Amino acid sequence: MRQRRGCIRVLAPFCVLVIFLLLTLTASYKPVIVVHGLFDSPSDFGALLEFINETHPGTNVTVVDLFDRTESLKPLWMQVEGFRQVMYPIMQNAVDGVHLLCYSQGGLICRALLSTMPDHNVDTFISLSSPQMGQYGDTKYLKWLFPEHMKSNLYRLCYTQLGQDFSICNYWNDPHHRDLYLNNSNFLALLNDEKVNPNATAWKKNLLRIRKMILIGGPDDGVITPWQSSLFAFYDDNETVREMKSQSVYLQDTFGLKTLDARGDIVFYTMPGVSHTLWHSNRTVYDRCISPWLT
Repeated sequence: MRQRRGCIRVLAPFCVLVIFLLLTLTASYKPVIVVHGLFDSPSDFGALLEFINETHPGTNVTVVDLFDRTESLKPLWMQVEGFRQVMYPIMQNAVDGVHLLCYSQGGLICRALLSTMPDHNVDTFISLSSPQMGQYGDTKYLKWLFPEHMKSNLYRLCYTQLGQDFSICNYWNDPHHRDLYLNNSNFLALLNDEKVNPNATAWKKNLLRIRKMILIGGPDDGVITPWQSSLFAFYDDNETVREMKSQSVYLQDTFGLKTLDARGDIVFYTMPGVSHTLWHSNRTVYDRCISPWLT
């Protein structure tokens, strides 16, 4: 009995230390805010929540329940404002900042939020298969939405006032009709400071508040076209993909991309074998590209 009590006395401080360290590590995880993509809802992110709970137990994760399913077709500036109202209180309650994990169309919503929020406290912005430089390609989504339009003539709809009421038209980037894109795109061209934007300097400063930008995409995505748009590359007028550093928005540093790169704060992940709808439920993608940044 005395020997057992002696062991307890010896082990007790060790146990207290272990518990303290576990509590400290758990408390060190910043809240994660997840923004879904086109036609998604929070119910699609069950696997991702399980992954985060397993590797970062105790993390406060919010999958924002707004603009779900067909509501995700609403204009992106409207969505940006809605997401801002939900996310801002979360940021205010996070003393050490938050992480943004934004999927597909949600990645553009998040970039717009970061650009237009002067007091955001986002540490890491994870863009998961998001058309950051726009979309130009025939996909099943487009064929369902606009059955009478192929990529070659969708500009006739997208670059009109009516077309800009659809989210996907807000980032439709037709390399063969650059003038129409610059004149009529009221979201992506404005966000990229490719058209006159009186708030461009402030928006650039706001975006640069982040610590890291993580860009994830892959050649087997099947929806984002070109898939390299997820890495800030895009087509030229011959539909040849030009890398990020060849894009005018990078060369002119219109919204902070070149500055982030010069700081060493852009991280690229190219993951083959992942189709678009599986990015947030693929364990390899999570372990390699997402988990290391959720600290």
